[in-house]
Amino acid sequence: MRTLISGGAVATVSGEEYASGHVVVENDRIAEVGEGVYTGEFDERVDASGCLVTPGLINTHHHLYQWATRGMAADHTLFEWLVALYPVWGRLDAEITHAAGTAGMARLALTGCTTVADHHYVFPRDGGDQVAALAAARQRIGVRLHVVRGSMDRGESDGGLPPDNLVESTEEALTGTEAAIDRFHDSAPEAHLQIAAGPCSPFSVTERLMSGAAELARHKGVRLHTHLAETLDEEKQCLAEVGCTPAEYADKLGWLAEDVWLAHTIHLAPEAIRRFGATRTGSAHCPTSNGRIGAGIAPVRDLLDAGVAVGLGADGAASNESGGLGEELHQALLQARQRGGPRGLTTREALWMGTMGGARCLGRAADLGSIEPGKLADLAVWDLTGLNYAGITDPVAALVLGTTPPVRRLFVGGKAVVEDGTLREADEAGIASELAAASARLREGR
Repeated sequence: MRTLISGGAVATVSGEEYASGHVVVENDRIAEVGEGVYTGEFDERVDASGCLVTPGLINTHHHLYQWATRGMAADHTLFEWLVALYPVWGRLDAEITHAAGTAGMARLALTGCTTVADHHYVFPRDGGDQVAALAAARQRIGVRLHVVRGSMDRGESDGGLPPDNLVESTEEALTGTEAAIDRFHDSAPEAHLQIAAGPCSPFSVTERLMSGAAELARHKGVRLHTHLAETLDEEKQCLAEVGCTPAEYADKLGWLAEDVWLAHTIHLAPEAIRRFGATRTGSAHCPTSNGRIGAGIAPVRDLLDAGVAVGLGADGAASNESGGLGEELHQALLQARQRGGPRGLTTREALWMGTMGGARCLGRAADLGSIEPGKLADLAVWDLTGLNYAGITDPVAALVLGTTPPVRRLFVGGKAVVEDGTLREADEAGIASELAAASARLREGR
């Protein structure tokens, strides 16, 4: 099966841009990309006139279950927000997680996202099979999913934030992570479902779990992920408890490395940024969530200049009620320029972060993140026609600086997931109804 996408601008992210180009997809891979009219054979043509074709966006940090608790604790700091929401999340079951995960991935797909990294760290004792619920939700939408099997083993009685009834023992956390890897992880280059190990954060897990998760992940050949340096409260607590900053603590435990990507990384000293670059540690930048919580503005310019792979994350919908990824291109650029002036981030750097930066964070840069022959055909066709983009001659600027465009087509492995702004195989209204019912049941404790 050969599909031709032609008539629009093409931003490959690997370097070349074509004002009027074409992309040829053969089965699940990109066969050709170039300027002008394609004269070869094809089975189907997608008209990209007035559009921009980019790689599909890659979401490097999310908490899909939080779609069931959007709008709560709207004016809280991070620690206050967590304390308010943990008791609610303690009532999660697999049905609620499935409804929230389906809704979250649907929203991401409709905003140009083809790969989702979901950090799921809440496992109530009577909550059913949480990872299987997310895997089933992925199948309904059709995107690629990296489930970060999270964990917490440090409850309130041990000086942590989560209530004791919401944490696992260290052994349960490690056993659960290993079971998820053995059951669900697909190491193939074209994998639609992969697993990573992800203790939640330094203030909700023990040092033993941090070290044990790293050892397990490296034994199994999967990646590592956690929250780090998100707030000044976190840094204050870390200094008081272990006598060093969160970044220094992570380094001490072997958590600055090429197989690690860390969420937020807002409060980093210059030496920590250099260590990130030297160790090839990735960073998941979540600008909208950071702003919603008031956590601060990440030093993205400095991280990029140090050679760090910086990707974008929508983060959990309880701290980013929009839940889309396309708008994070825009927010990342605005926040970087608030911090560092108009040269704090360029439009094309923002697009790189949302595509190739994310692919590098997830260890999939060989197959995702740019439009190149041989790579997987994960592609977004953005519709730049109409009032919102009229007169903007640079299509990448239109994508990054303007409102998030409608998605005319979204391909995952050459298969259309979104067509003309609508989910191809899933019922958006039905998904919304399921989510509303699940959210009501969670909030009311039914």
